[in-house]
Amino acid sequence: MKKPLGLLIATSFILVSHIYTGKQVSANTLKPVVDKSAAINESAVKSQKKIDRLAEQIDNKLQQFKSVNKEFEGLQVYNQQMEKQIENQLLEMQRLNDSIDTVSVIERQITPLMLRMIKGLEDFVALDVPFLTEEREKRIQSLKEMMTRADVAVSEKFRRILEAYQVEVDYGRTIEAYTGMADIDGNEQEVNFLRVGRVSLVYQTRDRQLMGVWNKKNQQWEPLDKEYRTQTIKGLRMAQKQLAPDMIIVPVSAAE
Repeated sequence: MKKPLGLLIATSFILVSHIYTGKQVSANTLKPVVDKSAAINESAVKSQKKIDRLAEQIDNKLQQFKSVNKEFEGLQVYNQQMEKQIENQLLEMQRLNDSIDTVSVIERQITPLMLRMIKGLEDFVALDVPFLTEEREKRIQSLKEMMTRADVAVSEKFRRILEAYQVEVDYGRTIEAYTGMADIDGNEQEVNFLRVGRVSLVYQTRDRQLMGVWNKKNQQWEPLDKEYRTQTIKGLRMAQKQLAPDMIIVPVSAAE
């Protein structure tokens, strides 16, 4: 361990004094000098501790400065990135505002289009083969009521109209069997209907004795020959998934 500077100076001074005088020095004579040296040493120790404490504080501050400086540099990079994002967001906001203006124009134009589409669908059903008439008319009426509602978005209205059109398209490429009422010789009777796309619509009474076919040209029901009875039964069973798909013969109206 190194001696404090004050202790070294005091010791040297005593030795020099002793050599210089060449006399015997007593303990009482040296005591004040030793006490003074001890005081100097104690003061030096305190000063050294204070210096060490200040050096440690300076080192801590330096580390804090380095940490804060590094964080500052990171924040500068982050702020630059955020500025770019904000610029892009402002541009996107402008595009959205332009889109909103465009949508407003389209919405004003698409509403009359949807009304025309519903009217066209209604006319089509009225002129079409009369199958599932009540169900199809109810669907059209629902669309009309929907158009007056403010709680339904324009996009949803358009989607439902397109869905109704899709249902009508699907009718033209499917086979279906269902029950309903038919006017037979002035009497309403429950019958089984067989629809083959839109090319043929046939009914058959429950006892399978009477059959009829819709004449598209005359827009009325006409009696159907008994030769179609087996084929009609087969078609009904196929439509009800009671029989595997197979070829059937049904009466069709001649193409105009």
